Amino acid sequence: MPARIRRDDQVIVVSGKDKGKTGRVLRVDPSEERVYVEGLNIVKRHQRPTPGRPDSVAGVIEREGPIHLSNVMLLDPKDGKPTRVGIEIHDGRRFRVARRSGTRID
Repeated sequence: MPARIRRDDQVIVVSGKDKGKTGRVLRVDPSEERVYVEGLNIVKRHQRPTPGRPDSVAGVIEREGPIHLSNVMLLDPKDGKPTRVGIEIHDGRRFRVARRSGTRID
């Protein structure tokens, strides 16, 4: 299946506790069908100090948690509204296309 959402895309969360918030995709986990979005789904992790490493961070660390791909939608580059993603083949190359406006994403 083609990657409809990639790293550095602008997405909006369509369901869940961060519904309506937008952000930039930090990384995509295709096997788990999850994305990590900058500043969204913040989870707290308790980190122990690592012995032998004085520069290691200890305490409660906040970082982005995974969001399922079905709960995010790509933002249309033309008007900034959520859109579905289509695939267009031109000269043997595949391009992602915003279904809302028809503009090419990459």
